[in-house]
Amino acid sequence: YHMNEGHSAFLGLERTRMIMEKDGLSFREAIEVCRAGTIFTTHTPVPAGIDVFPVELMRKYFFDYVKSLQITWDEFHSLGTEKFSDRDKGFSMAFLAFHLSDRYNGVSKLHGKVSRNLFSSIWPGLPEEEVPITSITNGVHHKSWISHDMESLYHRYLGVRWLSNPEDQKIWEEVERIPNEELWRTHEIRRERLVAFARRRLRRQLAQRGAPETEAKRADEVLNPDILTIGFARRFASYKRADLILRHPERLAELMNNDSMPVQIIFSGKAHPRDIPGKELIRELIHLAEREEFRKRIVFLEDYDMNIARYLVQGVDIWLNTPRRLYEASGTSGMKAAANGALNMSILDGWWDEAFKPGIGWAIGKGEEYKDIDYQYDVEANAIYDLLGKDIIPLFYSRGSDNLPRGWIRYMKDSIKSICPVFNSHRMVFEYTERFYMDAGKRVHMMSDNGFEVAKSIAVFRERLAADWDKIKVENVDSSVGVRILTGENIGINVKVFLGDIVPEDIDVQVYEGSIDSEGEIVEGKASSLNNHRVISDGRYEYSGSFVCSSSGLQGFTVRIMPKNKNLDNSYIPGLIKWA
Repeated sequence: YHMNEGHSAFLGLERTRMIMEKDGLSFREAIEVCRAGTIFTTHTPVPAGIDVFPVELMRKYFFDYVKSLQITWDEFHSLGTEKFSDRDKGFSMAFLAFHLSDRYNGVSKLHGKVSRNLFSSIWPGLPEEEVPITSITNGVHHKSWISHDMESLYHRYLGVRWLSNPEDQKIWEEVERIPNEELWRTHEIRRERLVAFARRRLRRQLAQRGAPETEAKRADEVLNPDILTIGFARRFASYKRADLILRHPERLAELMNNDSMPVQIIFSGKAHPRDIPGKELIRELIHLAEREEFRKRIVFLEDYDMNIARYLVQGVDIWLNTPRRLYEASGTSGMKAAANGALNMSILDGWWDEAFKPGIGWAIGKGEEYKDIDYQYDVEANAIYDLLGKDIIPLFYSRGSDNLPRGWIRYMKDSIKSICPVFNSHRMVFEYTERFYMDAGKRVHMMSDNGFEVAKSIAVFRERLAADWDKIKVENVDSSVGVRILTGENIGINVKVFLGDIVPEDIDVQVYEGSIDSEGEIVEGKASSLNNHRVISDGRYEYSGSFVCSSSGLQGFTVRIMPKNKNLDNSYIPGLIKWA
């Protein structure tokens, strides 16, 4: 089972209940079976995007249901909170999904990092870089988004396998075989069709508003099928900043109305019915487009849908994406545009943060983040104007005697070769299968074999450790560290711990070492186990071993105790970590 976003997390509860009913297991045993076969993908980079229901609402709809799970209300409610003691907090669907899964991921490398920070409180005491949330970057289904014209072009020069094996880099290298003239003419045809489509839609919009026929006819005068065309289409949420390129209208107008190198922008999108700022942003955009200096250069297409999206990604020259950095989980529209030969100009966020390299598109900024939001918006808006004025527009209009923008076409080919074999749905599904689905299937069988022996043993293991974990102590740490340590030197260490009723087989005593930052904290540390131990007295043990100082500069180490069980998918059990 693959849960995408927390909205779907209730399915884990019902699966657990059904396993209890069918196989006669307790809740704690059944939830281990459920976890083993469940993957959770978070698509949310900000807390505001997570569904959190009030306690009263949960009681209203789930009080009777909880009885069927044979657990207390507090035990149930803890599944939707960071820890058991958060009885008065709202019920988080994301936390529920994490508690009912064994594998978790974000939808781009950067989003994985953001998610480790956002949800680190589920694993208190665990260094952020070890929070067990990985990433699998989204991809797009080429057949659904590539124009018929580009599809025919790819068939002629790449063969038919580009559709069935889009993750094969060698196939996309054949893009070099496409004649520049043919690639450019194909792209120009799509731009011409986009402009014709936009005019028809605009004329219909004006008619629906009751505009006089003379004004509706003006729709035929907007846009130019032969000039640099920028596309921006997505949900009009505030963080996506559709208005960033409009921040300084005078500077934008100067760029767009250059007689020899003009530019035009086609916007489309919708705001959530309750998103007042988003709807206001659309109104402001439409109002700006009616100004004389923009009337023929800026168009907003209403009622954004997949049909509009296809025309845009298949026909624009530049795909613009300007989210506030770290607020875009992945994004996929730029992948669709790239497969059609468009070039991306985007903030380094989501998928573009890992895809960008010079020569395939443009990055707005360098990933800087400022505390002053207005200042950041100004910096990034000016970066857009600079990129357009100094790089993008001159490159597009630099033509030889054959009127081909050879520099631009070079970018197009390199973009296609770089983006298409990586950011596609075939690669994405293969990665989920290899990294998650196959292992999840094996673990479900392992949990279920021999009368659910493993599931029952893990349930007992978790319960035993949770009951006695607070008694664990690291009593003493002794090492052979001298005044001066050389890189590569072996450092011996002895650690005395009190485990109480917990046996050594259930825990892992580790050395955690790495560089020290300005606040005295170990950053990007490495953990290694101390495998030798002896009994000192009842519940007390001495662990010994060594580690290698692998880096120069200011280094440090400490000791921690983690759970250990060969049948766990990982040793990161929320709340079960003890530091010296």
